[in-house]
Amino acid sequence: MSTSNRLTFDEFEKLPDREGVYYELDEGHLLMEPSPSFLHNRIRDRLARRLNDFVEAHHLGEITVEMDFRLGPDTVRNPGVAFVTSEHLRKIDVDRSPVEGAPALAVEVISPSNLAQDIAKKVSQYLEAGTAVVWIVYPTLHLVEVHRADGISQVKSPDELSEAKIFGERNFTLSLSDLFRPTLF
Repeated sequence: MSTSNRLTFDEFEKLPDREGVYYELDEGHLLMEPSPSFLHNRIRDRLARRLNDFVEAHHLGEITVEMDFRLGPDTVRNPGVAFVTSEHLRKIDVDRSPVEGAPALAVEVISPSNLAQDIAKKVSQYLEAGTAVVWIVYPTLHLVEVHRADGISQVKSPDELSEAKIFGERNFTLSLSDLFRPTLF
């Protein structure tokens, strides 16, 4: 991530859209990230599809990909995948970006350019803003870190990632072997 000058939220909202460039506002500092790699998108999309199927089947809310969330007065983050509860959806303007408030689940897929300190800060911002669970997905390690306010756990392929608390005690499971399987080409 590269940091440039300090911006207010109002200035951030006026930034022009640029194809292939994702902006985040980190406590007033503008961050620009390059387009994700094919591997990054493949993992993100597989995870989003599985989550979306589960959330729709149980009428729990919505799954969104690459959506801006305003976590604080001068902090806007763009998780790769996010779960927004039905209750949260009723409180927001779905035609507006960024979404006010934190998603219940934020998923970040790690790319080679990500720095550990930046990811740790981002996780902290999500949790402090009210996100219940943050999944950090490491494609090359076939590993997912699960961050909650009360601690961190890891799940490594071939094990299954499991989550029930944020889904009204309905248990979502995902085979990490399936998530990280190579593409056939």
